[in-house]
Amino acid sequence: MRPPKKKAAALGSAGVFVTATLIAGAVAAPSASADTRHGQDREARGTAIAAARAAKAGVNWQDCPADWGLEKPIQCGWVTVPLDYAKPNGKQIKLAVDRIGNTGTKAERQGALIYNPGGPGGSGLRFPRRVTTKAPLWVNTAKAYDFVGFDPRGVGHSAPISCADPQEFVKAPKMDPVPDSEADKRAQRKLAAEYAAGCAERSGEMLPHMTTPNTARDLDVIRAALGEKKLNFLGVSYGTYIAAVYGTMFPTHVRRMVADSVVNPSREKIWYEANLDQDVAFEMRWKDWQDWVAKNDATYHLGDTRAEVQAQWLKLRATAKKNPIGGLVGPAELVGFFQSAPYYDSAWAPTAQVWSKYVAGDTQALVDAAAPDLTDTAGNAASENGNAVYTAVECTDAKWPTSWKKWDRDNTELHKNYPFMTWANAWLNLPCATWPAKQQTPPNVKTGKGLPPVLIVQATRDAATPYEGAVELHKRFKGSRLITEKNAGSHGVTGLANPCINERVDTYLLTGKVDAADVTCAPHATPTP
Repeated sequence: MRPPKKKAAALGSAGVFVTATLIAGAVAAPSASADTRHGQDREARGTAIAAARAAKAGVNWQDCPADWGLEKPIQCGWVTVPLDYAKPNGKQIKLAVDRIGNTGTKAERQGALIYNPGGPGGSGLRFPRRVTTKAPLWVNTAKAYDFVGFDPRGVGHSAPISCADPQEFVKAPKMDPVPDSEADKRAQRKLAAEYAAGCAERSGEMLPHMTTPNTARDLDVIRAALGEKKLNFLGVSYGTYIAAVYGTMFPTHVRRMVADSVVNPSREKIWYEANLDQDVAFEMRWKDWQDWVAKNDATYHLGDTRAEVQAQWLKLRATAKKNPIGGLVGPAELVGFFQSAPYYDSAWAPTAQVWSKYVAGDTQALVDAAAPDLTDTAGNAASENGNAVYTAVECTDAKWPTSWKKWDRDNTELHKNYPFMTWANAWLNLPCATWPAKQQTPPNVKTGKGLPPVLIVQATRDAATPYEGAVELHKRFKGSRLITEKNAGSHGVTGLANPCINERVDTYLLTGKVDAADVTCAPHATPTP
């Protein structure tokens, strides 16, 4: 499930990685056939060839295109990678990259820090803006590193893929994700199958190559193009899975790596089970938010107990189902908008504010927040592209159940106790059941020889990437350190002010030092109304 866009326009916005010395076995299943291993040998060689080529070519840095929204002195450029690493001399695609130089002296510089914000489908190009906007948490790190962002393959400016006409994709109101009947389920299944077919029709050539291992290979080529011997990487959310796969495939190429809000890297979890786990965690965090809204009843007037706030939610949902608000906002759009509160603490007050206005009689605020804006063609195209990449990567990365009976049974059961997100998430992922490209086997994430200590940061009540994921990566990456933010649940911890965490992330990125043992931090400040 992807993080919601600023405007959750559709159910699709529900949401909810020089030469390479790669040990081919590092990405092969223990029981992998010789054929699979041979394929991985070819891809390892292909990566080495592409990286050597990129190291020689470098990046031709220029001012960024005006419509990218990246101010000077940020510079932009391109890195060329093979579409298929098994055929390094075959079709090539260009990946958009940007950078801002370190703010300290030449002596202070430690190389490039590359960033991925998650998704799958998120763009990292805004990362250098942490320097131009003087983001306080990143001042120390910026002295030592060039901040480098990129659009992963298929995303944004990097050979973007599409599965549907963007204006059609965002149209509202969508069907209520919670089915009332078998007919509703059949209609949703038809939509999901049509979406999968649309991906094949519009982006068929790219689909077989839209995988996390390929994004990890791309990352290695970008590292080489930047002239970096080793990778410094900050991955948030899905970016942690890119980190896990990169660390498995290229252990000797890692210098510093921070994994923030961790996707469970276990093969059994990628991706069907991971999405079911999310539904449970979302319900927990939804209740946390409702408790906060109830505590601040004097501000929001939505009820002074969680039960009262939930009753208001069910009332709003029923009203929108009967008559979509403003003709556009039905239950699907409500879930799209309200899910940002369980995702991010920064959305707690704004979401409650919009809801409070609605209850007081101002429906426009809710329509503005939750309905699509058909005049925003660029935003709608970005939203559709993000959803296409999300779907393509998750569906191609791993085998998914093809039996509707299994989907129906699992989600019907979960919905009983975890109703906020379960069915919305199911329909978002259902295109994977009829996926037109060959589904891969996820790599077995583990510690390769030469992998340095990796820093893992995680909140215990995270909805999008449940805490168990961080524990699992910590087990798999020997020598890693886990910083736990206790009794907190905002997704993306390194971006929040919490000195217990911020100082340790700085120390690690600047010196490579981690604590002698895992650390538990108190939560960051609770949002104020």
